[in-house]
Amino acid sequence: MLFGLDGVEIGLIIVFLTLFSAILSGFPVAFAIGGAGVISFGIIASLDSAGILIHQAIDTSSEAYRNLVASGVVEAKISIFRYPELPRIEAPSLFPAGDWEAAMKRTIAGITNRINERVIAGQSIETLLAVLMFVLMGIVLERSKIANDLLTTMARVFGPLPGGLAVSIVVVGAFLAASTGIVGATVVTMGLLALPTMLRNNYSPELATGVIAASGTLGQIIPPSIVIVLLGTLAGDLYSAAQETRAVEAGCTDALTYLGEPAVVSVGTLFQAALLPGVMLAGLYAAYAFGFAMLNPSKAPAVALGDSGNEPVTRGEAFTWYLGVPIALIAGTILAAQVGLVGDQSTRVDSFSDIGEAASLRTNVSEQCKVSMIELHGQEAWDTAIAEQEKIDQSGGATESRRLTEEEIATLRAEKIDNAAPIGTGIAILAVIMGLILAIARGVSPSSDPLPLLIGAGGLALGYLVDILLLTPTTSSGVTVLLMAVPWALTLYGCKHAFVRLSKNELLRVVFPPLVLIVAVLGSILGGITNPTPAAALGAAGAIMLAAYRKLTEQDKSPKVILMSTLAVLIMILVGVNFDLRINTNEVSFESWVAFFFAYAAYLYALFGLLFSCWVLYKAGVLSPAVRETAKVTSMVFTILIASQLLNLVVISFGGEHYIQQFLKSFDDVRTVFLIVMLVLFVLGFVLDFLEIIYIVVPIVGPVIYGAHFDPKWVTIMIAVNLQTSFLTPPFGFALFYLRGVAPKEVTTGHIYRGVIPFVLIQVVGLAILAFFPSIVTIVPDLMP
Repeated sequence: MLFGLDGVEIGLIIVFLTLFSAILSGFPVAFAIGGAGVISFGIIASLDSAGILIHQAIDTSSEAYRNLVASGVVEAKISIFRYPELPRIEAPSLFPAGDWEAAMKRTIAGITNRINERVIAGQSIETLLAVLMFVLMGIVLERSKIANDLLTTMARVFGPLPGGLAVSIVVVGAFLAASTGIVGATVVTMGLLALPTMLRNNYSPELATGVIAASGTLGQIIPPSIVIVLLGTLAGDLYSAAQETRAVEAGCTDALTYLGEPAVVSVGTLFQAALLPGVMLAGLYAAYAFGFAMLNPSKAPAVALGDSGNEPVTRGEAFTWYLGVPIALIAGTILAAQVGLVGDQSTRVDSFSDIGEAASLRTNVSEQCKVSMIELHGQEAWDTAIAEQEKIDQSGGATESRRLTEEEIATLRAEKIDNAAPIGTGIAILAVIMGLILAIARGVSPSSDPLPLLIGAGGLALGYLVDILLLTPTTSSGVTVLLMAVPWALTLYGCKHAFVRLSKNELLRVVFPPLVLIVAVLGSILGGITNPTPAAALGAAGAIMLAAYRKLTEQDKSPKVILMSTLAVLIMILVGVNFDLRINTNEVSFESWVAFFFAYAAYLYALFGLLFSCWVLYKAGVLSPAVRETAKVTSMVFTILIASQLLNLVVISFGGEHYIQQFLKSFDDVRTVFLIVMLVLFVLGFVLDFLEIIYIVVPIVGPVIYGAHFDPKWVTIMIAVNLQTSFLTPPFGFALFYLRGVAPKEVTTGHIYRGVIPFVLIQVVGLAILAFFPSIVTIVPDLMP
């Protein structure tokens, strides 16, 4: 043993020092990680061949070990940390024993398999493609100067409040996080645009730099977050494998039996879980800025940045049209749904019967599994499952699904028709959206002629009447369109005038376009409509069209092509929802053919609009730099992914991963283990980027923390919030470097470091809140379908 250290411990020290030195060498991080893996393996192999790296392993042939296993202790739980008194033997650290060439071949084979699984052809590759799309979306939006408009507008809205400029920075940071998610771009943009303004208005340099750096990192947690995407691809595999191992150790056959539910977690679910924590952190930042201004008014004064030019609105009008009417519309629709006036009008009936009811837990298990399940779920839950199973057995046992007869299908369809609500859910939702547009337009310009808006409102009322009196669940989609043509025409006439008035309001003109894009991307993910990759593609296409619209308006050219393309997308969605567009079936109705060609024409026009937008951005010199930057960032992410797998396998080759996991499992309280892991991640954030931590550290500690009883969504979001601090913690916080590069000369590095410390503490407070109130993470996924 060298210096009294175990061979595995020396190997871990060598890997860490080599990695740290490689990162500080100035080489690109992606190559530094791979190089650190190769160099550290060479050093370890040399020391092992010289007989210096000796590992003190437990003697599994000893009588004490056999007696311990015979007493019922699972072999996987036996380690030198839990049972230091067990006899040991000296063994080489590399595996196979002392054969560094075989260990190298094994590592090379492992890296080949890992790259194939996680980068080229694995299950997570589709999800990883979302990274490219989200990066492109963020860079295009950043280069379209959306942040400039947002900062100017929000500063006018919040500026008159104490600390208003700082609060506006937080709002814009959260907004950009949900639309771009690129930390470097956000920090640099806000540093260039907002920092000089805040300093000119006598804001404290510490507060100004701290709030800009912290708000810029919100993209790491607020969806669509690249950190969540990357963590999610690992979390799913780690949680599934860890829970299967946990179930086997508990004496059960699989995780489904032991847990009573599938051991799965998806990126979409993690997006849902990250929503409230992200909003909470933004709220904590804003609360600190406001509190700082109240205590130090001279260092964060209220600033009036001039009139926006919007039409003045009285308090009564604002209350009526911004609050009263929208609440009445939404609450009225919800109430109508509760009493059965609004609801599903579908007549679709499944051809197969439902599977018979099953017990909440599987009860046909071994005695050891039963004891473990009672310990996990509680005696009451087990007794309930036993009672449920006895009831099922008395009724003839669980029934399998079977094909229904035509008479049964007809009976079920008739029941659905009889119980259908008078107003369809889709028409009610559209009516609420159109009603909100009309109401807000009235509030924005109360002095304008109200007749067009009244005509639109009349169209909504007429549409409800037509739906109640003339439409039934059996009415075809084509007839529905014909009957609703007049109400929809009146409503669209009113909405057209409403959009003209809304476009004259600076706040709505700036916020509405990116807000629609955010709602489209996040709504499709959070609502379970699609997975992150198609949603990211939608976001990238929308960002390109939004940027092109901005460029055309700057050049005083008509953006009608882009507006009509957006309308074509909406038409595609509406036609696809309301018509059966399958034309490869035996019988296709005339209206389905008409709808198909209508949707196909809309698709072609939308595609033309996207290509036209690309051409506009290409001519404006925006597209080429954006694509090059996207390729650079994406290449860096995937290169780090490959290099980190190499470093990971080097750690595995000498037993380092197993050694760390044994150490963590030696603690009886899993909460202690999780606290240790979070502290280690927090400290590593001082010297490592989030990508290295995700791909190097998380795979090592993941099997332990994901193998506990914690909710995997909570574990992942806690890690993500912790990793967010890696951008803020001195001395190597990337957000600090980004801000230092664009800050004026009068702003020193000391100002930046002192300014960011309160926000690092806020991050710690946020972690504590999530630790004590995990429902903040789980409530949204539980409410979502």
